[in-house]
Amino acid sequence: MDEVIFVGTSDAFGSGGRRQSAILVRGPRGSILMDCGATTNTGLADLGIDRNEIDLILISHFHSDHFGGLPLFLLAALYQDQRRHPLAIVGPPEIEERVRGLARAMGHDLDSRQWPFPLSFHEVGLAGEQEFGPAQVRAFQTQHQADARPHGYQVSLGGPTIAYSGDTGWFDALPERVAGADLFVCECTFLNRALDFHLSLDEISEHRATMDVGRLILTHLGSEMVAQREEIDFETADDGLRLGL
Repeated sequence: MDEVIFVGTSDAFGSGGRRQSAILVRGPRGSILMDCGATTNTGLADLGIDRNEIDLILISHFHSDHFGGLPLFLLAALYQDQRRHPLAIVGPPEIEERVRGLARAMGHDLDSRQWPFPLSFHEVGLAGEQEFGPAQVRAFQTQHQADARPHGYQVSLGGPTIAYSGDTGWFDALPERVAGADLFVCECTFLNRALDFHLSLDEISEHRATMDVGRLILTHLGSEMVAQREEIDFETADDGLRLGL
C-alpha cells in the first residue's frame, strides 16, 4: 500500500500543540521516515507505528526539530525493539558525524555500544537519482540556514513520487526541483513573508501555478498558520493525517 502518515507537523516550537517534523512513507519496497524531530518516538507510539517497520530514515537538515529524535530512536531500536534487521540513515554531508555528535551531547554516546543490527550512514549527493535501501532519492539544496546543510528530496518507494521541501525559503528553482511529483509536502511556517529561510502562505499562493505537482499539502505550520488553517485554500497537514496515494 502506498501511504503517507504525518507523524509531526509543527514548526520548531510545537505550535498548536503538535509534534515536530516526521513523515512516514510506505510503498511497495518498504517504509521510510522523512525527518525525525525530537518528538518522533512519542508520535510513532501514539499512532501505533512500529519502529521496526522503518527501513530508512531520510534527514533533510541538521536542526533539532528535524533530526533531534535520532539518538533516542536508535537507543529504542537497540534496547526496546530488539531490532535485528538493517537500518540506514541518509542525509546531507556529515550525517554520521552530526548524529554521533548530537548523541554525545545528549549523554547517549553511540560509539561504545554493540549494535545487533546493521546500522549504516549515507551522504546524499546532488547529481541525479540515488538508491538507498527501498528508496530512490533525488536530492536538491534548499534556501535555509547554510550551516544546517538544508536539502529537499524527491522520493519513490516503487510507487508514486513524493517531493519534500524540508525547511526552505522561496528560491526560483523550487518548482523545477519538485516537478512531476505526485505529492509535494511543502513547509509553510508563516502566513506572510517574514524570513528568507522559511516559506509563507502568500509566497506559495503567488507561485502555486508554477508547481507541476499532483497534490500539494502544507506542513511545518507556525502559530499564525495554525490559527488560520480552516480559512485558507490549501490542504494542510496535522499530526496523524494519513494519505493514500
